[in-house]
Amino acid sequence: MSESRATGVRGSRGEGKGYVMRYDIGIDLGGTNIVVGVVDEDGKILKKIEKLTDVGREPKHIISDMAELALKAEEESGVSPDEIGSVGVGVPGTANSDTGMVDYAANLYWKDVPLAELLRAEIGKPVYIGNDANAAAYGEYVAGAAKDCGSLIAITLGTGIGGGGVENGKLLTGFNHAGMEVGHMVVRRGGRACPCGRLGCWERYASATGLIITTRSAMGDDKKTKMWELVDGDINRVEGRTAFDAMKAGDETAKAVVDTYIDDLACGVINLVNILQPDVLCVGGGISNEGEVLLAPLREKFMEEVYSRNSAKNTEIKKAKLGNDAGVIGAAHLHMVDTE
Repeated sequence: MSESRATGVRGSRGEGKGYVMRYDIGIDLGGTNIVVGVVDEDGKILKKIEKLTDVGREPKHIISDMAELALKAEEESGVSPDEIGSVGVGVPGTANSDTGMVDYAANLYWKDVPLAELLRAEIGKPVYIGNDANAAAYGEYVAGAAKDCGSLIAITLGTGIGGGGVENGKLLTGFNHAGMEVGHMVVRRGGRACPCGRLGCWERYASATGLIITTRSAMGDDKKTKMWELVDGDINRVEGRTAFDAMKAGDETAKAVVDTYIDDLACGVINLVNILQPDVLCVGGGISNEGEVLLAPLREKFMEEVYSRNSAKNTEIKKAKLGNDAGVIGAAHLHMVDTE
């Protein structure tokens, strides 16, 4: 991209007389919704609006919707257009931050879409793009669970497992901007089939989808488990929380499901930390709402097996702080990312 980026290294902004706060627009482009926010440099969202993405249309129409929402959010935020520095977009796919091109986004049916160029033509501001999971990780880095830390790995436990990494302001994206697909590292050779084409991927066990598969299997083996009551006898109503809720009610089969799930989650977490050794690894997504019921045993398992367990310092495992706002906040800060 032609615009130069500010350094990602954070420090004192030197507030004082005459200091002017910077504002940017962050866009979280999803397969279901487009979420747009006006964000200040501290990560505070002043105004947020959204609408359905309506996937299947030509990219130019979705991009026009993004521009319309951005301009509306700007107007309703009370911030002057002159105070908006840039627009950042988190994309669910391979987004080339150097060229501004979306190389591929399966859920949007996009391939080789010049997103930054088209959006800038409609908004008239510098546009920066990145993968949505990377944007969310950057949000946690600048304003969330890893604020004031040097490095972060963020994982999101949803339908799959999203991942992003930041090291001293630089996103870990790989030479082709397709890095940190952490859900697709194999944790069980020859295991469950994954839509990516491999067998035994981490997300087939440790995502919400993976937990549901494990829960249903256990319910099939135990017709008396309390989990059947929680879903009114309909196995299709099993959710990621089903086993956790039944475990809290004293169900032993549910406890075995949760224990297996945490073992599977820990396997991937330990692999990531052994390779990257970040200051913080934060866990987001719906399952993270179990809080310490999930995180306390995860940390215990982690400290039993991580290679650096005898070191003076080890990675801190935390719950992600920003929730669904991480993508918007991170996207708004993409202008800071050092990609060199």
